[in-house]
Amino acid sequence: MLINQSFISEIKAIIASSKDKAIRAVDNQRTLMYWQIGKRIFEEEQNGKDRADYGKYLTEYISKELEPQFGSGFSKRQIELFRQFYRMFPIANALHSQLSWTQYKFLLRVENQEQREFYIAETVKNNWSSRQLERQVYSNLYERLLVSNNKEDVLAVARNEKQPSDAKEIIKDPMYLEFLGLKREASYYEKDLEQAIITHLQEFLLELGNGFSFVARQKRIHIDGDEFFVDLVFYNRLLQCFVVIEIKTDKMTHQDIGQLQMYVNYYDRIEKTPAENPTIGILLCADKNDTVVKFTLPENQKQIIASKYELYLPTEQQLLDEVSKELGNFEDNEEEK
Repeated sequence: MLINQSFISEIKAIIASSKDKAIRAVDNQRTLMYWQIGKRIFEEEQNGKDRADYGKYLTEYISKELEPQFGSGFSKRQIELFRQFYRMFPIANALHSQLSWTQYKFLLRVENQEQREFYIAETVKNNWSSRQLERQVYSNLYERLLVSNNKEDVLAVARNEKQPSDAKEIIKDPMYLEFLGLKREASYYEKDLEQAIITHLQEFLLELGNGFSFVARQKRIHIDGDEFFVDLVFYNRLLQCFVVIEIKTDKMTHQDIGQLQMYVNYYDRIEKTPAENPTIGILLCADKNDTVVKFTLPENQKQIIASKYELYLPTEQQLLDEVSKELGNFEDNEEEK
């Protein structure tokens, strides 16, 4: 007797889905348990607030009582995390079931509330894994988006309160491509970088931003008998437009911008439908001169973006410098009001 294999595949899918839901349910209960423990610790601390060392004594005592029976998950350090968890997220109904305890534990390191809200919204919206969330925080995603946007727009897009109307609201500069495994000091051709991106396409889509899907590589276009090849073509469902990317492994020139502009014009006039928005062009380069970009393109144009790529995640000092720069920009803007 022959049985359709799709029947077995459906059963396997049911099993996999049920297992995933069970794991999520267990982790959600664990997160709520830690929150409740943190709440009780905080309440007990308040009762003994006349004793300056009561908090330290309390966490040590709880750990001494629980760790022998329940294991290292109730060490003094973990107990302190439970207390911090409650104090940072004091409303139980505001906790997200989509976030795991591992993700919440990592978010405790993000002290700025607006940053924390941004990463929570992005994690929920994009179903990020713990590793993806961690990478986005370490790659300074929030600060990179603030370079060309204000805080309100960045948070609104993350929370789905508004759709991005400008490519700069979701495209980052610089882009961090450490997942490609290329050495900064090594020499390589543009085709090598392109191949590495294709090999790590899932990670590259995550770095590109929300709503991107892959369309083609080395897309051949014919213009009056001449052939040209576009390095990478994507489509963004949020912006509802094609996104063409040209790769340059050295410093960009005004000729590079002109070539990309030609590809953007081609897609606008030949490929896009009347219902779609104008094509976006990204010049992904090892180095760039913003002034050259400014004077090569018309004022207030929004279709061409030059983005520098980095092969390593920023260091802690680079992150601190970026945060200081953004705080300085914010203070300047406040003084101008």
